[in-house]
Amino acid sequence: MPHVFIKEIAPAQTINDIYLVRDPILRSTTRGDLYIAMYLCDRTGQINGRMWQATEATYNAIPKPGFVHIQGRSELYQNNLQIVINSINPVDPEKVDLDDFLPRTDKDVAKLFEEVKKMLAAVKNEQLRMLVGRFLADKPLMEAFCKAPAAVKLHHAYLGGLLEHTHNMLRVALSVLPLYPEVQADMVLTGILLHDIGKTEELACDIAFNYTDAGQLVGHIGQALLMLNRKADALAAEGKPIDQRILDGLGHIILAHHGQYEFGSPKLPATAEAFMVNYIDNLDAKLNQVAGTIENDPGNTDWTAWVNALGTRLYRKRIE
Repeated sequence: MPHVFIKEIAPAQTINDIYLVRDPILRSTTRGDLYIAMYLCDRTGQINGRMWQATEATYNAIPKPGFVHIQGRSELYQNNLQIVINSINPVDPEKVDLDDFLPRTDKDVAKLFEEVKKMLAAVKNEQLRMLVGRFLADKPLMEAFCKAPAAVKLHHAYLGGLLEHTHNMLRVALSVLPLYPEVQADMVLTGILLHDIGKTEELACDIAFNYTDAGQLVGHIGQALLMLNRKADALAAEGKPIDQRILDGLGHIILAHHGQYEFGSPKLPATAEAFMVNYIDNLDAKLNQVAGTIENDPGNTDWTAWVNALGTRLYRKRIE
């Protein structure tokens, strides 16, 4: 039986299929009955799942994350599609075609990476060129960079997402930098390459997109700063030291690229280059979220359901 993709599910549809389960939580209703809330996912998106009249034994048997076979029915609740689950059973990952479940960029990864390298060739400063070259020459790191998602849930949350996000940011930067000659273009381009490079260590993408132990303990911002310092130390050991002002400027871009403390930024932007990277990062992330939400929202009105991450519903009717 062919897999019924999340994107294909309509209201009032009987569901009898395998899905990737994420973030299952055992909760109590106001009457004290147990139920399980979870996300059911495949490569086309995710949907809320609810299992009422649940038990601790059922919850404990659910892989976290992993694959499950469910039987149930889809329904609209407050204009959001969800699946009410009647039964749920773990499935051996070896019996699952992972291509059905891990979303991936629809872009040509090899072409994107070649274009990233060409755009970074615009860096003229000798020391920054050495740093960029050292990162690009790290084959295992670049393989991970081309494969990694940019996030678990929010933006570019698919294989190749980190590469696509970085590629988009470089294109935007090269378009707007000529308008701001006071901004150090070489620092911006190098900072864009490095700002999320730590996600190659932060995120795992074997069975599902999840955080590694290092990702939970250190995070991608800390990991990126460590990577930068390791590359600089290796160059210094070869007699090619990097000016500390360059390392501090790049480190600041990494530490400040989330823009606000409440968004997990250890520092607030304090240089023109850090501001530019922060705003380009946020622009590309937000527009990717908007496009993905509009494409995958199951409703049939001009407005999507409420999107917590964006703080709004989205109007999707186009002016032709």
